[in-house]
Amino acid sequence: MSNKTNIKTLFTGFATIAIPIIFTVAILIYLYVLGNPTNFQGNDPANHPKPGNWLGVIYKGGIIVPVLMGLLLMVLTFVIERFITIYRAKGKGRVASFIAKIHTLLSKDDISTAITECDKQRGSVANVVRAGLVKYEEMAVDKGMNKDQKVIAIKQEFEEATSLELPMLEQNLVIIATISSIATLMGLLGTVIGMIKAFAALATAGSPDAVALANGISEALINTALGIGTSAIAIIMYNFFTTQIDRLTYSIDEAGVAITQKFLAKHN
Repeated sequence: MSNKTNIKTLFTGFATIAIPIIFTVAILIYLYVLGNPTNFQGNDPANHPKPGNWLGVIYKGGIIVPVLMGLLLMVLTFVIERFITIYRAKGKGRVASFIAKIHTLLSKDDISTAITECDKQRGSVANVVRAGLVKYEEMAVDKGMNKDQKVIAIKQEFEEATSLELPMLEQNLVIIATISSIATLMGLLGTVIGMIKAFAALATAGSPDAVALANGISEALINTALGIGTSAIAIIMYNFFTTQIDRLTYSIDEAGVAITQKFLAKHN
């Protein structure tokens, strides 16, 4: 199995293992941290939270809270994982500087040094550029193909190398994108449940149940806040990562065009 395949398997396995662990942690936090009796009046979770105790207030959000907490922890976990992946994909130095250096070396027809720079830079961009440069050298000495066939071969090499590298960059982004929608819906569900409980408290015969009314309103507002907050973070980070990936893709395309044009100019 190749190194690239091992990397892809790692990230797929990471998501499979991380999600159940995250939700387990969220449930434990809800039950034993937020639901700690010391957070409530009379040391009873059925009572109001102590004044200024936000852990108890969040606990009063109800059964949807651990789900929303799990979604929030998932977003934070996969954001960190994507940061690490994209940082590694960029390589050791700035991608723009690396591409500029490749342009300079191509203008000097110094392909071997350009390949050496790719080895120094590392990362997904450097891997794709290196594959194109190696193919360039192969086509330069190949006598069995005409110029157009050689150019097509170089382009295909770039496409194949790109198809191996880009999926690794985009993997797990679909999870963040999905959470951006699910979190809002789950927050809305928690809000509806809380309002149902609040109106049920108002509908009781005689004087309304003040505790039940307060709990219902707390459940509605807390779930709304958690859902919107989680969704906002997910949307912002998803857009950030897709922008970063687009920039890396543009850098790869830019290098591919430069190498192809250099080959055409030299073998015209």
